[in-house]
Amino acid sequence: MTTPLNGLRVVDASTLFAGPMAAMHLGDMGAEVIKVEHPTRPDPARGHGPSRDGQNLWWKTLGRNKRTVAIDLHTDGGREAFLRLARTADVVIENFRPGTLERWGLGYEQLSAQNPGLVLARVTGFGQIGPYRSRPGFGTLAEAMSGFAASTGEPDGPPTLPPFGLADGIASLATAYAVMVALHARSASGRGQVVDVAIIEPILAMLGPQITRWDQLQTAQPRMGNRSTNNSPRNAYRAADGSWVAVSASALSIAERVVTLVGRADLADEPWFATGATRAEHADEIDEAVGAWIARHSRDEVIAAFEEAQAAVAPVYEPGDIVADPQFNALGTIHRIHDEDLGEIAMQGPLFRLSRDDSSIAFTGRAHGADTDAVLTELGFDDDAIARLRTEGSVA
Repeated sequence: MTTPLNGLRVVDASTLFAGPMAAMHLGDMGAEVIKVEHPTRPDPARGHGPSRDGQNLWWKTLGRNKRTVAIDLHTDGGREAFLRLARTADVVIENFRPGTLERWGLGYEQLSAQNPGLVLARVTGFGQIGPYRSRPGFGTLAEAMSGFAASTGEPDGPPTLPPFGLADGIASLATAYAVMVALHARSASGRGQVVDVAIIEPILAMLGPQITRWDQLQTAQPRMGNRSTNNSPRNAYRAADGSWVAVSASALSIAERVVTLVGRADLADEPWFATGATRAEHADEIDEAVGAWIARHSRDEVIAAFEEAQAAVAPVYEPGDIVADPQFNALGTIHRIHDEDLGEIAMQGPLFRLSRDDSSIAFTGRAHGADTDAVLTELGFDDDAIARLRTEGSVA
């Protein structure tokens, strides 16, 4: 099998999460990814989250399939090296504040003059235009400004932010998608272009019709905890053994099966049971019935009974449950990869499978600047030139 993006070269000059995750997705599909970091200030993601034996665990995943070079882009030598690198690339991903690359003489005008087919993906908090363009932007701000936080949490509680990079992750998928759109357009025109991704936008697109709802009704999605305004039962329920299960009944037939299973088939005869919205108005009554039944059974008993009744249920998993789950194992979701520092380590793999082409994780996140000399040599720098750049502090 071949990798679908074999022969595509991606330069990842971004930091933290949205841009680097987009490059990771492309690398998973076989693109050659070269990670560019500052010689003395590497990607802060290398210090984010837990470590083992001094090795950052998130970086081992985020940096997978990426060769690493350390170049200071705002020095003359670093600019020369980056221009040579961009000349060989199909895609450059960056997330500097708007105007930064231009100030260094590395804007799209300069990059595309030497490589007209280059796609430059610019991933920032607020985009390349508008009054907020120069503000520092992180996924947390996008989670707040998109309406996600306002609609998440308990009804009487505060807006709730996710405990992980949700907006960055969504933006990374949007960036990878936009890059492939631009590359497809290049196949017809021969010209690259700039991709402008504002992290505040992709998460907004995932939140359903909230803008149309506001436009037409002047109402907003209220905070509902684990409930939904669109159907019931829909909640997380605690089983007798202390574990949790999630139940969803978006379809009427599923809702009928659930209330029948828990001994309250009479609820299905109520006029309000006929639609998801009216069931949601009676969520207290439905949740009391469903929750009381689940509380009398273990998680395994609940799942077995729901499966027999063909009702929708799922266990609320911790990481150990995911690794042991037969469905994830059948899909090959968890990959075990050799790491030069930690030995074999597990991580989630590529997002999907293809019937003819393959995806793979060739290696885990590498040390800062591990491939600087090799990449510069490939770009035509001899040993003396590399030594000079290193002495100047342009590379490391």
